[in-house]
Amino acid sequence: MPRRTGDFRGLTQPSRMRLLQAIQRMPGRRAAELAEECGIPVNTVRDHLQVLEREGLVRGEAIPTNSRGRPPIGFHAVQDAATSAVAGERIAAARRRGALLRATIGEAPAVDAAAQGQLDVLYEHLDDAGLEPELDDAALAFELAPCRFHDLIDDDPALVCSVHARLVADVLHQAGGPLAVGRLEPFVTEHRCRLSLTRRDAVAPAAASDASTEG
Repeated sequence: MPRRTGDFRGLTQPSRMRLLQAIQRMPGRRAAELAEECGIPVNTVRDHLQVLEREGLVRGEAIPTNSRGRPPIGFHAVQDAATSAVAGERIAAARRRGALLRATIGEAPAVDAAAQGQLDVLYEHLDDAGLEPELDDAALAFELAPCRFHDLIDDDPALVCSVHARLVADVLHQAGGPLAVGRLEPFVTEHRCRLSLTRRDAVAPAAASDASTEG
């Protein structure tokens, strides 16, 4: 299932990955605050934020103030596709391509329509991120190759895994449907990771809001 994989969604730079993690952890902060936390020059932070916005991973939102002039901008991870035109188009395009591929090869969906739409969208996200996904539809599981992130993993494995686990949860939420993150297992073999999904009605209430990651 060939996909666009040229840019890997802008996630192969360590500083950009740290910046995205900071936004995921505490949304709404300004570029200067993010620069201070991540130890990155503020102009570089602004450049990174533009890349992440173009990829539909973060969005800027004006922060209300009582003063005149241009309001400051706080940055948030994109969780709702309605808040990012880029994310919305990615979802629509992934669904179209998935349906076209199945029609072309005469393959029936392996799951119900809503879940299949989520799988199509998540597959494209993982492929665009350079993770070379292999989907087992029946098991609702992806085998992933973390090769694009080896250098980052060597320096900070928790950073890479936590960012990707949160992105997967956000993508599933954006696509809408019954599937949620079950477990992300790093390095089940030397060069493979595994992402398992579950149906929301099978997730216990206490665990439903927490994407499980094993280190």
